Amino acid sequence: MSRLPSKLASGGAGYTLVELVTVLATLGIVLGAITTVFVRATGAEVDANSRFQAQQGALVALARLRRDVHCATSITPVGAAAAITLSLPSACVAGGAVSWCTVASGSQYDLYRAPGSTCNAATGVRIAEQLTSATPFSYVAPVSGTSLGVLHVDLALNARALRSADAYELRDDIVLRNTTRT
Repeated sequence: MSRLPSKLASGGAGYTLVELVTVLATLGIVLGAITTVFVRATGAEVDANSRFQAQQGALVALARLRRDVHCATSITPVGAAAAITLSLPSACVAGGAVSWCTVASGSQYDLYRAPGSTCNAATGVRIAEQLTSATPFSYVAPVSGTSLGVLHVDLALNARALRSADAYELRDDIVLRNTTRT
């Protein structure tokens, strides 16, 4: 017991409780800020990747649809539609009929391509996803003796349905090269 007062009187070579609490609070604030930055950066990366994947899917879909339409001799139906059927001559890679359609997927739509005259999620291959419009196709039949058939495609998509600022849209008018002028 006689050594205890001498230890206390030796100048206190340790840290006080107030100093320890201050250091722990400062460390907690710094680590919290660093963690918040990392979490937000990870979320931004996931969001950017999701938007990129949706845009790439739409670009691939449009390129594939353009190839099919350029070879087609006719499209049904005329006007705005959620599904179209293209008649392809036997000289085309996929000769016969090919269908394109949108299928609801929650609050958005997926774009499918299927051989034959019917198209749905069971028979088709999903080409693009996260579309915001159920009717991306609008076909204008050939005008008597003056023009070829034209398919207007409007692929509007959004990887984050709640944020309209992230919307992306691909539009194209594709001419049916093999239609006949009536």
